[in-house]
Amino acid sequence: MAETERVPTVISDNAHVIYQVHGSSGPGNNSPLASLKRLVTNTKAANVREVHAVKGVSFVAYRGEAIGLIGSNGSGKSTLLRAVAGLLPVAKGKIYAAGQPSLLGVNAALMNDLPGERNVELGCLAMGMSPAEVKAKKDDIIAFSGINERGDFSSLPMRTYSSGMAARLKFSIAAAKQHDVLLIDEALATGDAKFRRRSEQRVRELRAQAGTVFLVSHSEQSIRDTCDRCIWLESGLIRADGPTEDVLREYEAFARK
Repeated sequence: MAETERVPTVISDNAHVIYQVHGSSGPGNNSPLASLKRLVTNTKAANVREVHAVKGVSFVAYRGEAIGLIGSNGSGKSTLLRAVAGLLPVAKGKIYAAGQPSLLGVNAALMNDLPGERNVELGCLAMGMSPAEVKAKKDDIIAFSGINERGDFSSLPMRTYSSGMAARLKFSIAAAKQHDVLLIDEALATGDAKFRRRSEQRVRELRAQAGTVFLVSHSEQSIRDTCDRCIWLESGLIRADGPTEDVLREYEAFARK
């Protein structure tokens, strides 16, 4: 293989993602009995609304790239990440990915009743690390997260953590492993400047190890500091895809209107 050959890791080919939103049109409409009745009779609730969140998105991501996803609220960024991760079905078109993409979001599930250090162990095991690897990396993961900088929080249940502490720990667990494709949803926006610098450096290391990183963030500075390429989504459509500075310049002009 030539050293200059670009290796695709994610291919989105005219991908459409449609999901349903359930509201509440009357008393008891969302009760278990009502839901069971709709399932048996194969009918939909009158208040179910379909949202066409991603509309024919096509792109190719390559090994070693860090790609920022930007756009207005509700533009389809997080939905696209979930589809790449295989958590949402594609209604039309295809998304192909190398290996199993790993989605890191601020709402990623950890066990609230367990201590942070136990969540580190379980999270690493779930990513496929051996018990020996977990033992070797656990202290470094906790140190990277910074949750113990103001006390021994790693021994306390996760429910005692602030949202920022929990998000930092989730990022630290996910970033401890090399991923073919790592999808990050807003996690770098949490924490202080020192943690953001550590996080951004870790993203650069993941890229150097031939991984592909997607970053959704409302912080344009985080996008600038970590991503060499940017995709701008607006109303489920790609408005621009190219070098970070060029795309951000277009987006900023759009946002000022």
